[in-house]
Amino acid sequence: MIHTFSRYCGPLPRLLLIAALALLAPLAQAGPHIEQWTAPTGARVLFVESHALPMVDIQIDFAAGSAHEPATRAGLAGLTRSLLDAGAGDLDEQAISDRSADIGAQIGGGTDDDRASLSIRSLSAPAERDAAVELAATLLARPTFPAGILERERARAIAGLKEALTKPATLAERRFTALAYAGHPYGQLTTEESLAAIGRDDLVAFHRSHYGASRASIAIVGDVDRATAEQIAIRLTAGLPPVEPPAPLPPPTQPKAERVHVPNPSAQAHILVGQPGMAREDADYFPLLVGNYVLGGGGFVSRLTREVREKRGYAYSVYSYFMPQQVAGPFQIGLQTRGSQAEDALQVVTDTLAGFIAHGPSAAELQAARDNLVNGFGLRLDSNRKVLDYVAMIGFYRLPLDWLDSYPRKVAAVTAEQVRDAFTRRVRPEHLVTVIAGGDGDRADAPPAGAATNGAATAPVATPPANGATARP
Repeated sequence: MIHTFSRYCGPLPRLLLIAALALLAPLAQAGPHIEQWTAPTGARVLFVESHALPMVDIQIDFAAGSAHEPATRAGLAGLTRSLLDAGAGDLDEQAISDRSADIGAQIGGGTDDDRASLSIRSLSAPAERDAAVELAATLLARPTFPAGILERERARAIAGLKEALTKPATLAERRFTALAYAGHPYGQLTTEESLAAIGRDDLVAFHRSHYGASRASIAIVGDVDRATAEQIAIRLTAGLPPVEPPAPLPPPTQPKAERVHVPNPSAQAHILVGQPGMAREDADYFPLLVGNYVLGGGGFVSRLTREVREKRGYAYSVYSYFMPQQVAGPFQIGLQTRGSQAEDALQVVTDTLAGFIAHGPSAAELQAARDNLVNGFGLRLDSNRKVLDYVAMIGFYRLPLDWLDSYPRKVAAVTAEQVRDAFTRRVRPEHLVTVIAGGDGDRADAPPAGAATNGAATAPVATPPANGATARP
């Protein structure tokens, strides 16, 4: 259409068309239009109307993550959330599964440090949509937490934990968490003892205290109008118990620099270096984001990859990330390498980090990071599910409604001096925790031949998701 139009235009109309298209280009990259209100039940609601597909995606988040559970019942938040669909109202586990299949709805969710979530994906036709919302409302407000299923799931969780604790990746992550967040709710670790101590009364009490409308943030994206979205929000939260607002989490205390080796007979050593980093609402968010892309978040174009993998071949994968949370989530550098070269690899990591903190990114590195983050941002919003993830994050953490719109502009405005200044202040050698787990099977003083090794340890380390969502072992 544009080519046809320009064929029959003179030079001036053609120039006007080009100018108009240039003005429209930034609009094409704008984020979705988000509406916000508070439901009569007290729940916060964020809504994006989109009729591209006959679907509606919904996520309900509660301030009911693992940071809100008692230390002696670590694992309670996850078990409470996972047993919502084990029985609710007059429906048992099988009936809930059958009902979901009958209406073609997908119900999921999970927990992290800050929140517990229930998600729904349904056709937007009234019959299917209303049935899905009704089922979700029942799961949220009337879970029965059957004792037999709790026993089954608790046993499964304990077995999974025992298996995980044979793996150096899990050992490294748990020790890093315990050191970086000692004495803080983010540092609570699920143990066999804490899981065994959880009874049905604990689940009932945790649900009653944390799954209330005043703690709920609802994100709705898809093929419904505002009036329908308002009714969905009310139905989802009308039956929830009244609860007290969540107590604010304390900021973590920065740890003293410490280095720990966790023995494991694997050939690969798992190395983690880091400290508490930044919160969701942080003045240094964008300088740290852009700087981390250069340091280790940009995959094969990052400095850590160049120095550790390409120049020296110490690791298949090396990464760094900031995990923004309600309060400062972790900054972490991670890699795997043969146990016999762990010291050399760690020295390269330390030197690379120190050089980056001291000098910041080069002009070319900075421009490449900004370009990649801005140009790739649209791919993070190319489906209702991805939009829902961001809208839910904005709602739960009470970020500005124009966060998605302003993201490209704020990334593009970051300077090299801002990056250097932020890293100098926020990543301090005196606070960096270093954990090396495993690698004992590839050292001169290793156990004798035939000692067990963990085959999974040779797999590349996965970089955390771009939206910051992750689960800690």
